Amino acid sequence: MSKGRIVVTGGAGFIGANVVSALNERGEEKILIVDHLSEGLKWKNLVGLKFEDYLDRDDFLRLIEEEKLGNIRAIIHLGACSDTTVRDLQFLYKNNYQYSQKICLFALKNNLRFIYASSAATYGDGSFGFKDDEGLLFKLRPLNPYGFFKHLFDLWAYQKGFLKFVVGLKYFNVFGDKEFHKGEMRSVALKAYEQIKREGKVRLFKSYHPDYEDGGQLRDFIYVKDAVEVTLFFLDHPEINGLFNVGTGKARSFKDLVTAVFHALGLKPNIEYIEMPEPLRKQYQYFTQADLTKLRKAGYNKPFRELEEAVKEYVNFLEKESSYFLG
Repeated sequence: MSKGRIVVTGGAGFIGANVVSALNERGEEKILIVDHLSEGLKWKNLVGLKFEDYLDRDDFLRLIEEEKLGNIRAIIHLGACSDTTVRDLQFLYKNNYQYSQKICLFALKNNLRFIYASSAATYGDGSFGFKDDEGLLFKLRPLNPYGFFKHLFDLWAYQKGFLKFVVGLKYFNVFGDKEFHKGEMRSVALKAYEQIKREGKVRLFKSYHPDYEDGGQLRDFIYVKDAVEVTLFFLDHPEINGLFNVGTGKARSFKDLVTAVFHALGLKPNIEYIEMPEPLRKQYQYFTQADLTKLRKAGYNKPFRELEEAVKEYVNFLEKESSYFLG
């Protein structure tokens, strides 16, 4: 096994903690976790994981700026504020954009493998499709500040020519273990599970688009374990670089997702359709679906779990572990 530690920023977060868990399954324990733990449940994601050390995000940045952090072979940069409702642009600029620039430059200077999280939020309403073609970047129009700053970093990396040496992953709608701490950004799968346990029903937004029935709005839902496998594929293949979609390539409806949760619990679906808040209607996405042409061409050939299979596995996990994470 190669020498040097793997840094996982956002390593206590949703995708990050799952990446660390998957690395552990490979026998990899030379891991430095970087994150920001304040109040909340996120610290519980680290319980049971094997890693050499933990650093706060500010301490990590200080050490790389002072060039006091050695013995690293790769950085998987998943640390960012992923709340799409945040409107503090100065915070997002510093936390999601500037911070990423500094880590990227450090990685390039030291010839380290650098993999970073972009987002499907960069595609906006999907008017220009969901193709991870770097030549189309300037056409994209994100709908929220989170998507904008992810897009801004993609553009910066592209214009600097860095995408020839690093990998940006446009994660679609990821769901699965270790997302309890995410508040309103929890997946619909988890929210549905919680609503069913609490009320015996699930509420979904009505549709305001003539082409989509209530609950028929479509998303590319990808199980976190599949998203992690794609991520580690690029760790294993440093010769492959650029922007890549991380989705299943198969859009499914919210009704499908929620129905799968009911079935995994052995219950008959009970769905109530409610009005969508007026401000959300103007920027609502009715369809997302990753174009996987580029990913498959790069050599990633593993199949993705079907939605029902992934939901069943997730619900089984929730039935066993939710009391710990919520306690």
